Amino acid sequence: MMGKKGLFTLVLLALAFLICFSQAAIAQLKAGDPVIIGVPTFLGSLEGGESLKAVTMAAEEINAKGGITIKGAKHPIKIEASEIRDGAPGVPVPEALLGIEKIILDKKVHAIVVGPFRSEALLATMDLLAKYKVPMLGTIAMSPASEAKIRENPEKYKYVFRTCLTSRYAAELLAGTMNQLTKEFGFKKAYLMNQDVLWARATAGGIKGWYEKSGWEVLGQDEFPTGASDFSSALMKAKAKGAQVLFVCFDMPQSGILVKQYKSMKVPALMAGYISPMTGNAAWKTFDGQIGGLLEAVWELGNVPSAKYPPSKAFYDAYTKKYKAPLQSGHGPAPSYESIYVLKEAIERAGTIEADAVVAALKQTDRAGVMGRIKFDAGNQVVYGTDPAKEAVAVMFQWSEAGEQKIVYPTAIADKKIWAPEWVLKPTK
Repeated sequence: MMGKKGLFTLVLLALAFLICFSQAAIAQLKAGDPVIIGVPTFLGSLEGGESLKAVTMAAEEINAKGGITIKGAKHPIKIEASEIRDGAPGVPVPEALLGIEKIILDKKVHAIVVGPFRSEALLATMDLLAKYKVPMLGTIAMSPASEAKIRENPEKYKYVFRTCLTSRYAAELLAGTMNQLTKEFGFKKAYLMNQDVLWARATAGGIKGWYEKSGWEVLGQDEFPTGASDFSSALMKAKAKGAQVLFVCFDMPQSGILVKQYKSMKVPALMAGYISPMTGNAAWKTFDGQIGGLLEAVWELGNVPSAKYPPSKAFYDAYTKKYKAPLQSGHGPAPSYESIYVLKEAIERAGTIEADAVVAALKQTDRAGVMGRIKFDAGNQVVYGTDPAKEAVAVMFQWSEAGEQKIVYPTAIADKKIWAPEWVLKPTK
């Protein structure tokens, strides 16, 4: 008669067999079966909603040409999206994890793109993806802490990739822009304002460290919780202390109020950084044409086009034609679109949708994408730089007084030099 210990061992072996059998079954698609790609993210956000549209467009383009080819058989892409609300105020990380686990189990996805909006949710999701062996190409969450986890335990966390830029690369873009401001106008005094979330804290921390090492004077820093709607106190301090640059870093809709308060209070500093509602061309109308001169980061080329890098313009124009409106988000859509093509090519190289084989093929990625050249580093992060022929690229544009978005950095694709509006105080020379 079998003892309790023997019965327990038998149950474990049976479960292990079922998991292996299930994974093997998933990896064996019949001709015509779809490759199922999940898109769990904060769909209610501008970035999440437009990223899903970009994913859908890429999938439709690929399906129109026959889909993904696996060992001679054609497979259409099927997109399964779900709202996990991880960027909404007050939504706890465990709720987002439940949403991701649900799409993995209920929809039996072969891979995930876009993924968590908040970096806090991304870090927690990494163990879930390791458990179920589901590759993910993240396109919104920006904390480089995920890369650190991959480098520390590459076998466990090998399923997590990212095609958008990180807070580290964001800080490099901003530092390059600040160097231009020093060169052109002699600016050396900054006041920092950022949202109190992981990616914004990391970005602000990175640029603050750069300021301090580069001889700039940091006059102060204020952090604001998600949902905050009054920034006047910090703006008054920046004005009183003589800031020349007002560095800002926000992705919440309420940050648009910051811009309006900044203009109404006539703060004589050049605003530069990232404010989600100020990225798209609709911002000119939203802010009544009162944003001329402001510097806005676009975390990935393609979210705004550059005639000097045709793939970015082709993507932007195709999106505008399909959805009857141009992109409004500066973060997420371009790498989301690109991720579907990266995944397609990896699956075709692997000759299977088995997770470990797809991961190995993803690491071999090297393509000219809409954001620039797409290659992953040892932390499964796409490398960003200043030349789209060599790396993926983020850009800084400046609103003209006529409502045009002119790229001013990096210089390889710049439309014009940075200019200082008349209300900005210039240092006397």
